[in-house]
Amino acid sequence: MNRYAALPPLPDRLNRLNELATDLWWSWHKDARTVFRRLDYALWRSTAHNPVRMLWTVTHERLEAAAGDDTFVRLYDRAVAELDDARSARRTWWSGRLPQLSGQTIAYFSAEFALHQSLPIYAGGLGVLAGDHCKESGDLGVPLIGVGFMYPQGYFHQHVSAEGWQEESYERLNWADAPIEHALTPEGKPCVTAVPLGDRTVLVAVWRVRLGRVTLYLLDTDLEENAPWDRELSARLYGGDRETRAQQEIVLGIGGVRALKALGYEPGVFHLNEGHAAFVVLQRIRDLIERGASFDAALAEIRASTVFTTHTPVPAGHDAFPFSMVEKHLAGCWGTLGVDRERFLALGAYDNGAGAQFNMTALALRSAGSVNAVSRLHGEVTR
Repeated sequence: MNRYAALPPLPDRLNRLNELATDLWWSWHKDARTVFRRLDYALWRSTAHNPVRMLWTVTHERLEAAAGDDTFVRLYDRAVAELDDARSARRTWWSGRLPQLSGQTIAYFSAEFALHQSLPIYAGGLGVLAGDHCKESGDLGVPLIGVGFMYPQGYFHQHVSAEGWQEESYERLNWADAPIEHALTPEGKPCVTAVPLGDRTVLVAVWRVRLGRVTLYLLDTDLEENAPWDRELSARLYGGDRETRAQQEIVLGIGGVRALKALGYEPGVFHLNEGHAAFVVLQRIRDLIERGASFDAALAEIRASTVFTTHTPVPAGHDAFPFSMVEKHLAGCWGTLGVDRERFLALGAYDNGAGAQFNMTALALRSAGSVNAVSRLHGEVTR
């Protein structure tokens, strides 16, 4: 099995079971979860509640028996109808309250998303909040599009040695068991975008995760066309040194905006969940200047359409890089923005007492028209 494989055939009466399994909408809706629990409860438990893995291993006899069980079929039909209703978003809070914005989309950028253990691309609170935002947006009908990374090694598993030291291990994701699929361009081709990085170009593939009304797009640099060290950029969540982190965040911000454009989206709002995604601002400024805007006009438009959520008042929680490092890796990203390069770099300048560096949180704060924290108390401490 590999990332390109197809699941085994299903009985005609249950021909949308695969579709239900690969849309993570099931993970927070009771009827859909019950479908897989009743299909084969022992298998549901042994696969850690992963219906995609279940469908690889469930027996043909069990599927045929379920297809002939009137009670199971009624439950299945109800779950599929609820999924269709969720995707259509016809009777939702958003459609009822804001029908005039039905054609708008909101791009939500985050370094991690916690949706379900079958897609281990999260480490903690940042991902949990991002995942909950996606799920709640789906239920409310909010036209959210998530953008993050497809980490094939995820975040590390922690063990404590007999001597009391932390030991880290990474477990490579089995692509066939993950609820992902190729993201396709309007022309029906797998989406691959190019990101300038230093003196080279890195190709980035895009994967799609379905969440009912919401779609999540995940960036992946593990392509044969890339150099071995560039293939590793998207391998692990928060892995590597500061150099790796800076390059990852350029791929997330610059590559994420380019991927959405290639997929045919023109978001009305960009939400940056923590400073990791703040390079979104650079690509958007560059795009606007190429259309004829001045730097000031571009920055004003971006501030009017950017929301930033900060997550920690602790200095260690804010990514900051030497200016030389940022300029080195952004060498190919300036385009027609080159004459305003210093003005952009000044947006991220911050001195916490140890000398000025390029601070991703400072960049986001100065580029967003709306800023919030994760709680009222956190907002007070952060201020």
